[in-house]
Amino acid sequence: MACSWVAKLSKELLCKELGTYCQPRHGEFGNINFLNSMLLRRFSTEVFASEQMNLIRQLREKTSAPIKEVKAALVSCNWDIEAAHKDLRKRGVVLASKKSSRTAAEGLLALAQNDNRAVVVELNCETDFVARNEIFQYLASSLANAALSVESPVQQIQAAFPFGSEYLENMKINLDHPKLCGEATVQNAVTEVAAMVGENIKLRRGFAMSRSSHGVISSYLHTSPHPGLGRIAGLLTLEVEDENAALDALQHVGSSLAMHIVASKPLFLSKELVSSEAIESERDILKSQAESSGKSQMAIEKMVEGRMRKYFEEVVLLEQKFVMNDGVHVKSLLNDLSKEMGSSVKIGNFLRIEVGEGIHRLEAAEAPDAVAQAA
Repeated sequence: MACSWVAKLSKELLCKELGTYCQPRHGEFGNINFLNSMLLRRFSTEVFASEQMNLIRQLREKTSAPIKEVKAALVSCNWDIEAAHKDLRKRGVVLASKKSSRTAAEGLLALAQNDNRAVVVELNCETDFVARNEIFQYLASSLANAALSVESPVQQIQAAFPFGSEYLENMKINLDHPKLCGEATVQNAVTEVAAMVGENIKLRRGFAMSRSSHGVISSYLHTSPHPGLGRIAGLLTLEVEDENAALDALQHVGSSLAMHIVASKPLFLSKELVSSEAIESERDILKSQAESSGKSQMAIEKMVEGRMRKYFEEVVLLEQKFVMNDGVHVKSLLNDLSKEMGSSVKIGNFLRIEVGEGIHRLEAAEAPDAVAQAA
């Protein structure tokens, strides 16, 4: 009886203090669980009120999730920061799934390489703001290093080996970062970061390149916020016939040529690799333009040949003027290097990749990307 009276009085006092009128229902006066829940709600909304911003800040720093999601998780978990952290992890999969249909055309290229092989991966997001996010950049670098460790056919042959997200998504990686969950599959790691930054994140594609003979793999990243990251990448293999030749000069020229590839946007390594269809198409266009001038047939032929030479200089790497010395063609640069080293030097392969290239075209027509590379 005493317990019932105390419970009734406590409830009435609590309701009075909260400014509400509580009409008693049968069995409530002696129900200690009812009183606990009322007191807990009051404790949550009033006692923790001064600490709410501090908890939001702590959880935000711990997870990098959007403030709106951080607060919602804390409220739903009664301001228990550990429970809210778990709740955010669970929400992350759902949130990332909802964002997965949104266009992600920004992002970064991440490069990892050793003496024999180089890998570039493209990690996309929706805005350049997220591309500057430290966790996003860490994930991109981790994915490139993971791809470098994977055995692939490109290690046995000299080629540029393209791969999609499915090549890596089930691979486990160790994310040594305080805001990430440690070991996870690539797919789960991408989903987790997407939930943190509040944008659609996609591992879009990658390319691996190996050298098959004595030489170097050179690379250059343009608009690079940190080493190994950038928005445009140029890669090439530069090979020397003499297997005993020192590689210092090759390294220097290779780095300059990688920068040249980024700046000059070649599509083919040599004239022989330009398809006959591309040549005939360009020749027909140039001939039609020349015929409109009203000049003689002989003059028209000379005009077409002159413009074809210019076309090759624009799209063929070996025919291009060297970006660091436009008085020299790339082919002449290699000839001079061969004389200096006393052995033939050649470009084995090259790639030029840019963040977001072809994405809008892919969405509109599902056409393949136009990545510049030697065939």
